Amino acid sequence: MWKYYALLSAFFAALTAIFAKMGVRDVDSNLATAIRTVVILVITWGIVLVGRHQGDVRAIEGRTWLFLILSGAATGLSWLFYFKALQMGDVARVAPIDKLSVVITIVLAFVLLGETVTPKVVAGAALITVGSILMMLK
Repeated sequence: MWKYYALLSAFFAALTAIFAKMGVRDVDSNLATAIRTVVILVITWGIVLVGRHQGDVRAIEGRTWLFLILSGAATGLSWLFYFKALQMGDVARVAPIDKLSVVITIVLAFVLLGETVTPKVVAGAALITVGSILMMLK
């Protein structure tokens, strides 16, 4: 089941890149990111409220709060840089470079989480890296 969610994530990430490029044409990229963030805030809190999970906030432990806050900060910085890159560059070149995050994630998951990295994962990461480098070249 997780694979379907991952494919949906990829599909909506692609739409994000296209819509974002169209949205940052005539507006500051930081303002565009702020508007996007408000939309996400409304949608996600709406889902939490409809699912009646807002009371679960009290049960979240300090360590979990720390990592969720760090994740939020990293996401915000990623979005700010991504929107700025989209504003300045072609989406067909920015998006593949952004996907180097997959390779970086694999390395960090290995180093920080002790996750197993198989030869198949290494090969896939190498292909992503080569593809991203090719997309950077003029």
